[in-house]
Amino acid sequence: MTIFPTRNSRIALWIGLALLCLAPLVFGRYELSLLIQIGFLGIAALGLNILVGFTGQISIGHAAFFGFGAFASAGFAKLGVPVALAIPLAGIVTAFVGLVFGLPAARLKGLYLAIATLAAQFILEDFFARARWFSGGVAGQVTENFSLFGFRFDREETYFYVVLAWAVIMYVMAANLMRSRDGRALVAVRDHYLSAEVMGINLAYYRTLSFGIASFYAGIGGALYAHYILFVSVEAFNILFSIQFLAMVIIGGLGSVMGSLMGAAFMVLMPEAVQSAAQALQGGALDRALNLGNSLNFLREMAIGAAIILFLIFEPDGLARRWRLIKAYWKLYPYSH
Repeated sequence: MTIFPTRNSRIALWIGLALLCLAPLVFGRYELSLLIQIGFLGIAALGLNILVGFTGQISIGHAAFFGFGAFASAGFAKLGVPVALAIPLAGIVTAFVGLVFGLPAARLKGLYLAIATLAAQFILEDFFARARWFSGGVAGQVTENFSLFGFRFDREETYFYVVLAWAVIMYVMAANLMRSRDGRALVAVRDHYLSAEVMGINLAYYRTLSFGIASFYAGIGGALYAHYILFVSVEAFNILFSIQFLAMVIIGGLGSVMGSLMGAAFMVLMPEAVQSAAQALQGGALDRALNLGNSLNFLREMAIGAAIILFLIFEPDGLARRWRLIKAYWKLYPYSH
C-alpha cells in the first residue's frame, strides 16, 4: 500500500524533484509560465478526479469553484491577511461552498447530477458578476503578490517554487487519502454503490464529502492562479473552462492521481503546439490550397474537442494507463509477458 513500492521509484521521485527545483536556472520565463500553469491546473484537476474518477460522480461546474477560490484568496489578501495564509483559507471556504452544493447533489446521479452541477456553475457565475463586495463585479479584482517573511515571489523564477510546493503537498495528500478508509469508501461508492451501502458505507455522506474535497482542491488551484495572474475576472471561469477540466481528467486517466497532472500538462502544452503549427501553416501552400484563412485561429479550440474524442475511442483509460504499460514493458523486457 506504499505510494512508491520500490527503491528505484523513490530514487526517481527525488531525482525528479531535484530537476524541477533546478528548472528556474535552465528555463526562460515562457517555459516557467507553462510549468506554473500545469501546477495550479493540475491541483484543481486532481480535485475533480477525486470526485469523478474515484467517487463516480460528475461535475460540470468545477471552473466556478476554481474561480471562487481565486476571488476568496484575493478578498482575504485585500483585508490584510498574508497571501501565504489566504491561499489555504480560500481552499477551506471553497470547500464549504462545495459542501453546500454537494448536499442536494449527493442524492442525484447521472443526467440529473450533471444538470445540478451545471446549475452551480451558472449560479456562481451570476454571483461573481453581481457581488461587487466579493469579486469586484464585472470589473474584476486586482490581487497581490505572494510574499513570505518579507520576500516577494513576484517573478516566474520565484513563484514557480510556491506552486511546486503546493503541488507536492496536495498530490501527497491525495495519494494518502486514497489509501485511507475514507478513500477506499469513495472507490466503493464508485464501483458499486448498492454493495457499498450493504457494507455500511453512508452514500450521501461520502458523495457530499467528495464534493467538498474537490472544491477544496479547486479553491487552492484558483488561489494560486489569482496570485500569479494578479487580476481575477468573471469571464475567465465559464462553462468552457469547466469542460477543459473534464478533458484533463479524461485524457490523464480517471481514477489516477498521477493522471491528473499528466492531463493538465497535456491540456496546457497541446494548445501551444497547435498554435505553433497554425503559425507555420499560415501563408503556406496548404493554407492557400484549402483556403483556411482565419479558421487557423480556431485550431486550438478544435484540437481540445478532437483530443477528448480520440482519447475516449482509442485510450479511454488515459495517459496514466499508457504510462503503466510503458513501465511494464521495460520491467519485463526482453520477454513479452
